[in-house]
Amino acid sequence: MIAISYHDRADVLQGAKWVEGGPFNRAEWFNLLSENPESNALFALAQADDGMAALALRRHEDRLDALTNWYAFTWGPMVSEKADSRPLLTTLARDLKSSARRVVLAPLAAENNSTEELENSFKSAGWIVFRSECDKNHFLRVNGRTYAEYLASRPGALRTTLARKSKKLDINIYHVLNDDIWHTYTQIYQQSWKPQEGSPDLLKRFAQQESDAGHLRLALAHHNGQPVGAQFWTVDHGTAYIHKLAHLPEAQSLSAGTVLTAALMKHVIDIEGVELVDFGTGNDTYKADWMELVRPRFELDCYDPGRLLNWPYIARAALHLLATRKSAG
Repeated sequence: MIAISYHDRADVLQGAKWVEGGPFNRAEWFNLLSENPESNALFALAQADDGMAALALRRHEDRLDALTNWYAFTWGPMVSEKADSRPLLTTLARDLKSSARRVVLAPLAAENNSTEELENSFKSAGWIVFRSECDKNHFLRVNGRTYAEYLASRPGALRTTLARKSKKLDINIYHVLNDDIWHTYTQIYQQSWKPQEGSPDLLKRFAQQESDAGHLRLALAHHNGQPVGAQFWTVDHGTAYIHKLAHLPEAQSLSAGTVLTAALMKHVIDIEGVELVDFGTGNDTYKADWMELVRPRFELDCYDPGRLLNWPYIARAALHLLATRKSAG
């Protein structure tokens, strides 16, 4: 027997032993998002004797979207350890027809079977599902290399820049957040070329959570005693996540961003022994200087065929998918 329930707050996710899914697939992260009254969060739970599955969603009129924001690298279902996820997710997907005519889930990871399982569960529950690529993720597999071995494989121009500029900057890497460190990071970011933060308070609270958990790696670069660059990384279950990069425009000649990234790469590879470095979403060309592999991020667009209002959208989505496949072929 599988029981379905719906909740407005993420505290219903607390206490369960969920399969590890990274920093953006945890109760703590979804709690941060749902505390915003405008989030319209909906937590859908399927529970059975052997465990449970949950989908963190956002209400949007007569559709549901993944509960996420611009800081998150991925989104995915939460499944408790030892649970048989397929019947739980299928039952949950079937019940969602009473709440929405359309469900849009993104960005979904390509490197595990959760995306395929989620797609199959919605199809088994009677939804018409369109799967499409929505973004790229650049990443690095360390494969047991030292930092020196990794650096030797990087482009010559990058290695030359590091040889010339590294000694001009003082780098400090912090594992514990405090107000002074965050203030310096914020000042650098606000004066950099980066766009205005979408939700700086949420980002700070996330950074504090990661600091409390021992995951934070926040690096600051100084030149002649003045802060000129900052990067916000985390290290978690053998993976280093690169969240935010910023440096002052006047520090461009110092290559502050390049030197900071190199210092953090050396730290996470040689000291932390990470197996993978994840550069988040976005197909920025500079990421290829540091990362060696690229993988897709997906979107599932699910329509309930029992709703007549959906059929024009289903036809349009099917035609778009056909055109995309023809152009790719």
